[in-house]
Amino acid sequence: MQSLLVLKNKILQTKYLPIFVTIILFLGLCAFGTFKYTGFFRLQTFLNLLIDNAFLLITAIGVTFVLITGGIDISVGAVIALICMLSADLLENKGWNPWIVILFMLIIGCIFGTLMGVLVTKFKIQPFIATLAGMFLARGLCYLVSIDTITISNETYAKISQARIKIGNGFVSWSVIIALVVLILAIYILQYTKFGRTIYAIGGNEQSARLMGLPVDRTKILVYTLSGFCSALAGVVFSFYMLSGYGQHTVGLEMDAIASAVIGGIMLTGGVGYVFGTLLGVLTQGVIQTIITFEGTLSSWWTKIVIAALLCLFIILQRIFIIIKDRKTA
Repeated sequence: MQSLLVLKNKILQTKYLPIFVTIILFLGLCAFGTFKYTGFFRLQTFLNLLIDNAFLLITAIGVTFVLITGGIDISVGAVIALICMLSADLLENKGWNPWIVILFMLIIGCIFGTLMGVLVTKFKIQPFIATLAGMFLARGLCYLVSIDTITISNETYAKISQARIKIGNGFVSWSVIIALVVLILAIYILQYTKFGRTIYAIGGNEQSARLMGLPVDRTKILVYTLSGFCSALAGVVFSFYMLSGYGQHTVGLEMDAIASAVIGGIMLTGGVGYVFGTLLGVLTQGVIQTIITFEGTLSSWWTKIVIAALLCLFIILQRIFIIIKDRKTA
């Protein structure tokens, strides 16, 4: 009984409430789909959520780090498109080794993220403006590479794309394994390292973090570098998924990534949230899309409408949590 009371008190604390609401929402959607549609409650249906959203999960993890510091990164979708275009061009038109291409893409992502971080920290440019410029830059560079779709026929990419890893009666792709490894590393970094604690301190109160002697600027630059790395890795995974490069790939994905993080309990004001919540946010979006697919009579745009409604709801809830926290402090 005492353990239940302790659990209840923890849940009612402001920092646990958002992720608790997300868990209830996710389970409720799964229960609704299970009772309404035949075949919804199958292992492969759940695994397909991971397969179809592996690149989104990786992107959302990078965005989560930025949001916890109190910043934002809206360049991620354009960076993914750029990585796909460059990968396709280097593989198909230049004949590069696929493993060198992957390594080169990750380096480009890190450089791009570092540039965003320097603009934010050293030049004091608002994160939204800095990453907006980055978004236009990356999307424009896509069309310098090619205005047409470049199909990837490389044997290594095709093998990775078609590979299936058995899990019980179902299967997952290598993209899912990569995404889960990134998730585990992200949880470890945020919860068990000095770097992670510094990220939360900056998001909680940047001025106090500076007064404590924490390396605020360096940490923020590293966070944007990490976001750039995750975007590049997501671009590589997306190129496995699509086997093509195109300048209009992943338009609006940055909003899906931010929505996943917010629905997962990441506070837009910074300092509060868990990467596991981001996973739940991605899966929640996937479940909504799956329900609409099973319904069959609804347009795919209903996914965006429902997610927009949920995003508004969670932003309102965040505001309520902040008010509760301020009253407790007072």
